[in-house]
Amino acid sequence: MAYTGKITSAESLGLFLQQARLLSGLSQRELARRLGTTQKYIWELESGKPSIVMDRLFAAMRATGMELTATITPPGESDG
Repeated sequence: MAYTGKITSAESLGLFLQQARLLSGLSQRELARRLGTTQKYIWELESGKPSIVMDRLFAAMRATGMELTATITPPGESDG
């Protein structure tokens, strides 16, 4: 079963990323290794750490009426 949610902030994006990672069976460290980054960076993403890029992105979305939704499809499930 796929999970869909509305992304309204860096925090909600981070929580969704965390859920996707957990459903994939990956630790923060393993995901970081696969992406060529650090576990700290993954932790910062998942915690919704404030950043100028994220602040501006979500401000622009609010100003333009844009909505962002994300869908997590657990491993082994097809899209349709």
